[in-house]
Amino acid sequence: MQNPTTLAPPAAPANARQLAIDSQRLWSSLMEQARIGATDKGGICRLTLTELDRQVRDLFVRWAREAGCTVRIDGIGNIFARREGEDPSRPAVAAGSHMDTQPTGGKFDGNFGVLAGLEVLRTLNDAGVRTVAPLEVCVWTNEEGSRFVPVMMGSGVYAGAFTLATALAAADRDGVRVGEALKAIGYDGPAPAAVQDGAPRFAAYFEAHIEQGPVLEDAGIPLGVVTGALGQRWYDVVVTGQEAHAGPTPMKLRRDALHGATGLMQAVRSIAMQEQPDGRGTVGYVQVHPNSRNVIPGRVTFTVDFRHANDKGLVRMDQRLREECAALASAGGLEVSVEQTVYFPPARFAPSLVSAVRSGAQRVGLAHMEIVSGAGHDAVHVARVVPAAMIFIPCKDGISHNEIEDASLEHLAGGANVLLHAMLEQAGIA
Repeated sequence: MQNPTTLAPPAAPANARQLAIDSQRLWSSLMEQARIGATDKGGICRLTLTELDRQVRDLFVRWAREAGCTVRIDGIGNIFARREGEDPSRPAVAAGSHMDTQPTGGKFDGNFGVLAGLEVLRTLNDAGVRTVAPLEVCVWTNEEGSRFVPVMMGSGVYAGAFTLATALAAADRDGVRVGEALKAIGYDGPAPAAVQDGAPRFAAYFEAHIEQGPVLEDAGIPLGVVTGALGQRWYDVVVTGQEAHAGPTPMKLRRDALHGATGLMQAVRSIAMQEQPDGRGTVGYVQVHPNSRNVIPGRVTFTVDFRHANDKGLVRMDQRLREECAALASAGGLEVSVEQTVYFPPARFAPSLVSAVRSGAQRVGLAHMEIVSGAGHDAVHVARVVPAAMIFIPCKDGISHNEIEDASLEHLAGGANVLLHAMLEQAGIA
């Protein structure tokens, strides 16, 4: 297959500027989809490869076929809805995201990107517009990683970040494997799942998403042109001391694992503050043993999440964390282990597609700003093998991964219209 980056997209005619998505239809689709797995607080609990996931997949497939698309499902359960182009031999221009959620997730994380892509196809159908290159909407399996690890699983397999066999063998806390769960919901598809195994490369991939942070809202800007994503390093840290009675044991003779661990946790914040504006440092999970009121803690396990816009910054943060751990251990009385569990390199999106997003914002008259994603997204994996870019819209108070997650109809429609024009610029109009 010819390298898609060498195929120049045909120019879209001037009347393409008049196309706009149906904002009420987009909203109605989002709200209908949100009823599957709805929670009492207005969010969604729809873990990957569950019965609820099957229901939302079935709904998307039905909508895609009603829009005239053909549907293929690959070996990791990724769904691709294809609207054929005038030249089927050309690599498709794609958009997508995911439909699985956190246990206390919201209506828009992931779901907006999928349904914005579908709305692009519906809009072109309404206008009787045919593109030169085919268009596809992708639904990636297990982006959230709430039930199965690794996160961003479907796009990771597609891009070759890990193998299909590795993904299918991953098990949840009940011992159910991904391969078994896919079969149970009927989404263990026959299509090749990885580019190196024959899955099609796209000419371009766009992902529309709520920002999941407060930057756009704080700036009063309705659209973010995403230039890349922060790299990530995750760690498991274990501090081991000695359990002892809280009363009889003098302070100077204690081997208090929690006292040592809290010092490291403060160091995580300090390390990130030394790497501003791009550094992020988070301790998100802590387990204390034996976790008893009158027992000195003998073991503390906690996680560290470092993020940075460039690898040199991540390396500096890694080095400082290890130095802090070594210093604590050398002081005596405590043992410290640190193990890196995840590494995602910083992602830079394709300049031509970033430019297409910027042009789309200009066409629809939206104020916009460049932004770097602090979160991981399927586009980060996809960008390893095909040109990719992202579109951000504000979310209320910057809140996501939360049942109160919210976004306005105006911002959702604006992002979808930018997606429409960015895809048309790459696919061309027949």
